[in-house]
Amino acid sequence: MIFTALALAATVATASLLQAGSTSAACVNSATARSCWGDYDITTDYYDTVPDTGVTRTYYLALNNVTMAPDGVSRWVTAFNNSIPGPTITADWGDTVVVYVTNNLANNGTALHWHGLRQNYTAASDGVPGVTQCAIAPGDTFKYTWRATQYGTTWYHSHFSLQYGNGAFGAIVINGPATTNYDVDLGPLLIHDWAHEDSFYLFSINTGAPPGAENGLINGTNKYNSAGSYFSTTVTSGNTYRLRVVNSGVYAHMKFMIDNHSFQVIAADLVPIVPYNTTVLDVALGQRYDIVFTANQTASNYWIRAIPQLSCTNNKNQNGIKGILRYSTASNLTADPTTTAYTYTDNCGDQTMSLTPKLTKTISASSATASGSVPVTFSQQKWYINGKTQVIDWANPSLGMVEAQNTSYPSAFNVISLSGTSSDWAYFVITASNAVDHPMHIHGHDWWVLARGTGTFTGKFTDYLTTAVPRRDVVVLPASGYLAVAFPLDNPGTWLMHCHIAFHASEGLSLQFVERYSDIRGNVGVDSAWNQTCTNWKSYVTAKSSAAVMDDSGI
Repeated sequence: MIFTALALAATVATASLLQAGSTSAACVNSATARSCWGDYDITTDYYDTVPDTGVTRTYYLALNNVTMAPDGVSRWVTAFNNSIPGPTITADWGDTVVVYVTNNLANNGTALHWHGLRQNYTAASDGVPGVTQCAIAPGDTFKYTWRATQYGTTWYHSHFSLQYGNGAFGAIVINGPATTNYDVDLGPLLIHDWAHEDSFYLFSINTGAPPGAENGLINGTNKYNSAGSYFSTTVTSGNTYRLRVVNSGVYAHMKFMIDNHSFQVIAADLVPIVPYNTTVLDVALGQRYDIVFTANQTASNYWIRAIPQLSCTNNKNQNGIKGILRYSTASNLTADPTTTAYTYTDNCGDQTMSLTPKLTKTISASSATASGSVPVTFSQQKWYINGKTQVIDWANPSLGMVEAQNTSYPSAFNVISLSGTSSDWAYFVITASNAVDHPMHIHGHDWWVLARGTGTFTGKFTDYLTTAVPRRDVVVLPASGYLAVAFPLDNPGTWLMHCHIAFHASEGLSLQFVERYSDIRGNVGVDSAWNQTCTNWKSYVTAKSSAAVMDDSGI
């Protein structure tokens, strides 16, 4: 049925990463055959089929309070392994990943979310305090274990209130096949709006729209006035390059471009797509795009730009969030570029509806039996979704309540229960009554995006049963508009759904699905160590209650 109504660097404990195509000689992944991956390829249905590599990657992340100057302005930050961004988590499609996260903060809890990973039957490692685990107390360590059932580009970040806005984030790269060929993988490129004040402080003084940051970072660095330095990467004329773009910010919707260069877009979030060409790319908060470009311009230096869209966000350095693409044979490899940006329209665009997944999936019409609306509203500095503003409890996660067979969820948990089998689907329409765009993210699933637009949604679920429905885990709900989405009930767990504007999430714009309650208990990774984390957090709160006060939604 359908429910609506709505350490220094990370260390690898096993052998070196598998070389592309090493799972089999059947299909060797190479610069001229990126669609291959051993016994698998780009057409493999990764929702149902995953390589059994037998490999476990083990990483160690320590969250510390340190003083850094990413853009030349010194400030207190919260960083994994004293780095912004934190170490990149790298694995191959099918690997098991184990990450030990130690909280070295003095007065804050934490938890680490692996954005976009479906966490099939590993909901206990999704990393949302108050939903899938208790907060990790200072001095404590939590072990996350998940399988790389998808491939592509994503990121991790603290899900403890606004903590990731202070620097607690990093990239995830899962190697696998691709929809176009390329010579060199340049790795992740994280674009991030960056304030010179603590995120918690900015939230505490906010009385209206989220405060605009002074600057932004590209892979953890930028200039501010004359201080700091630009990110740069070097290419060789004639080669083709893959770049993995991630908007890891807290407020700024970005337009991304590389001056004088067009590129192919080959993946959106963790979904490979039919490639298309563009020069300007909207990247909403939490979204990822893998792009491929050729170094086919005059050997020189070119600006890489991440441009906040001031029509729907706020930033005090709109034209100054830049990096540099340098050609190896340029006459001056230290000079700043003099290139010009492409023309664009300032807006919070989202090209999701024009994307075509390489792997097409069909929605079952027979299980779509009802529909409803999940409205988003705003009142007295609180956001409401489905009639409630969410407030969770770091010491009483809903997953723990399910394990204890307790369904008396507090109203503020904002729970929607979804029952059925893996062949059933959830379908609902999120609506916005105000002129604000919201990048909506779901945990535990990809959205099947049926429709989005302004005004009132007048369609029916069966109108959108098509094999080319776009899929991804972050989609922009348009200002004064609607977003019609669906997903299969194939992943038992407690899954958050929220706006990825961090300030909006802190103001309650989130809810959670308890999916297939009867199939959760004992099946999603809750164990004695998970329970000990709750015990340790409660002991910390008892000892230092003044330092454990929650003054927002908690997520």
